[in-house]
Amino acid sequence: MNRLSLAVCGAAATAALAFGLTGTAAGARGTAPSQANVPQGFVGMVVDQPTWPDPFVSVAQQLDVMVASGVESVRVVFDWSTVQPYQSWADVPANEQGQFVDVGGIPTDFTTLDQLVGLAAARGLTVLPVILNAPSWDGESLPGGTVEIPRSPGPYAAFARALVERYGPRGTFWANDPYGAKLPIEMWQIWNEPNIPAFWPKQPYYAGYVALLRAAHAAIKSADPTAKVVLAGLPNYSWLELGRIYKFRGARKLFDAVAVHPYTKTPQGVITILTYVRQVMNQHGDAGKPILADEISWPSSLGHTSHDVGYDFATTEAGQAHNIGTLLPMLVRDRIRLGLGGFYYYDWAGQERDNYLAFDFAGLFRVSDGSFVAKPAFQVFKRAALAMEGCRSKGPLATDCGT
Repeated sequence: MNRLSLAVCGAAATAALAFGLTGTAAGARGTAPSQANVPQGFVGMVVDQPTWPDPFVSVAQQLDVMVASGVESVRVVFDWSTVQPYQSWADVPANEQGQFVDVGGIPTDFTTLDQLVGLAAARGLTVLPVILNAPSWDGESLPGGTVEIPRSPGPYAAFARALVERYGPRGTFWANDPYGAKLPIEMWQIWNEPNIPAFWPKQPYYAGYVALLRAAHAAIKSADPTAKVVLAGLPNYSWLELGRIYKFRGARKLFDAVAVHPYTKTPQGVITILTYVRQVMNQHGDAGKPILADEISWPSSLGHTSHDVGYDFATTEAGQAHNIGTLLPMLVRDRIRLGLGGFYYYDWAGQERDNYLAFDFAGLFRVSDGSFVAKPAFQVFKRAALAMEGCRSKGPLATDCGT
């Protein structure tokens, strides 16, 4: 993964800038002491367990810390299996029926999603949902899989439409939002890492995933024609996987942005991977679409576990901080050339259990006895994020610089 430098045409730069402003109060940077080098929403964070969903963690408090550290968007899993665990009302236990509402005849519990979406909106944080994991009534559980894949695309597409109808620009959630803010979700990611058996155990994945993408795209656009559909994040040889997806007839019309997980040993390797992806996009007529680097990470797992899932990216806490501090300015430098709409660091916090997956050590924080303990990488991320946003500090909203 080394070679190739590619200039991106003006169309890609324009698209990346426009995409970066999606779903935000454009221009609301408040008292910025200097010119921002990136569009609003460029700096993102992946938020998952143990931060959310977890009833023992104040996600509101953690979101406040994210805003103060320059985070402007959060990428979270909208787990279909937990929102619609039952296919019909007859399946719902009597003592649980009060927590569900009817969505097209399917009992649906939006409680956890409502909390995250409302709290994020109140802080000016945009949300990139990853719609993932089929419930057992429409899912296939296969050896090697960590999630269930849909048996057929229709129910997944119906769920995606229901999400848009609740949280999109005309969403019903905003009429009664208890947090008093309206920041509709305008981009939706269809699945995660289908080229990895853990997320799509029925390999090769291409035909099944493209069929799911096609159905979800139609459903989302029917509910919100302005919505942005984001391709599932692709790790490993992402540019080759993308090229194979393009071979399916009409596939390039089914997404508005390409997502990439450029896990690699060095910061320069991230830029190299993104460059390869941009080349493939341009070759297939998609110079005008942006790339989202929706998972970037270096776990501080060296010496703690050998379970690195095949990646040569394990490092120390000092190495993690160094790599983050090196990469973020490079993303600013090359974002126009790459047509980069934004990035998401993986992830906010980890439990750091010895001999578990390396990703347990990827967080900017470690969770210890219920407390979030900052690692050296946190302050490095914060300084770099605020610098690219032209802020000395952030106010209570992700869209405002502090004084």
